[in-house]
Amino acid sequence: MKTEPLALVEWREVDLPGSHVCALRLEEGGYELAGAGTATEDGELIEVRFTVRCDEGWMTREAEVHVGDRSVRLRVDDELAWWAGDEELSELRGLADVDINFTPATNTLPIRRLSLSVGESSPVTAAWVRFPGLEVLPLSQTYERTDESRYRYASGNFTADLEVDEHGLVLDYPGGWLREPGSSPAPAG
Repeated sequence: MKTEPLALVEWREVDLPGSHVCALRLEEGGYELAGAGTATEDGELIEVRFTVRCDEGWMTREAEVHVGDRSVRLRVDDELAWWAGDEELSELRGLADVDINFTPATNTLPIRRLSLSVGESSPVTAAWVRFPGLEVLPLSQTYERTDESRYRYASGNFTADLEVDEHGLVLDYPGGWLREPGSSPAPAG
C-alpha cells in the first residue's frame, strides 16, 4: 500500500515539449521517488517512467527506468555492488547514487545524502542512466551548497545552479527543467 506523498511535483522541459510528474514518498526503511510522463526522442514524445528506492540515508537500493518499450532494472546490494538482473555492473561498484538524465528528481538523492552545509562541496560518482538508450555508466559530479536553497551542480564542462525546496527537489534546473506552478511541497489536503 502506497503512503501519501511527502511532495508531488511536475516538471516541464524548458526547450522541449516533455513533462513529468514525480512523487516523493516515505516508505518502510527509506524513500521512494516515482515519476511518469514524456520526454522527446528524435523529435517525438515518448513515454517515460521511473522508480527509485533509497534507504534512510538516501543511498540508492533499486532503480527501474522505462523509456517507451525499453527498460532497465538496477539493484544495489549491501556491499554496494550494482546489478542488472544477474549481471554485476562492476564499473559501478561502491556508488551510492543513481542519476536518470531525463528527470531532475534524482538530484535529490546526493543533495539529501550529503547534507552539505552552506559553502561545502563534495564530489560524487553516480550510476548515470542515459536517455534514450538506457546505458548505465559512471558519471563524476560535484555538488556545492551555495545558500540554504541552492546547489551548484557540475559534471565535466557542464554546470547548473539548482534551486531546491525543503525536500531537496529541484524547483529550477536552468536549461533543463522548470517546476510547474501548483506542484505541492507537501500533501494537499
